[in-house]
Amino acid sequence: MADAARSILMALVFPLWVAAGLADWACHRRTAIERTSGLKENLLHLLMMAEVGVGMAAVALLEIDAAVLLIVLVVFLVHELTVYWDLHYTAPLRHIGPFEQMVHSFLELLPLLSLALLAAVQWDQARALFGLGPASADFSLRPKAEPLPPAFLAWGLAAAVLLNAVPLLEETWRCWRARRAPGGTA
Repeated sequence: MADAARSILMALVFPLWVAAGLADWACHRRTAIERTSGLKENLLHLLMMAEVGVGMAAVALLEIDAAVLLIVLVVFLVHELTVYWDLHYTAPLRHIGPFEQMVHSFLELLPLLSLALLAAVQWDQARALFGLGPASADFSLRPKAEPLPPAFLAWGLAAAVLLNAVPLLEETWRCWRARRAPGGTA
């Protein structure tokens, strides 16, 4: 089961997540975020990317135990609060069409799917995290005994940077430039 879950995370969940992030950026570009909700929404997007990055780095580099499961759970909950903050701010200022809403569904459910797969792989630690089962929760943060393939880590980092971080920074630039222009957004 562990190998299957690892394969699903690497070959399906992560690529879908990167693709959904790029699709979300394209939606922001199409709806001219720089002239509507502006820099504040963009900064919330950067915050959400950083939140998710913490969880992804923990999963990619550390042994999955109660500590990593807790990190991923907290990241998921904080991310959901930030999503709410983003939508609460943005919805009155910018049209969020059906396609973008579907993209948001992926961006919210893929972290939850990741957490579920990780919990299934380390079920004893997932139960121990909540004081259930015979195992003790292991809160040590230690490198993976069997690291992910270096090629996957390099590919994953390159994909996240080129297809998510760079587009978001381009969005930041557009929002910053529009903010400084006469009549720009806040």
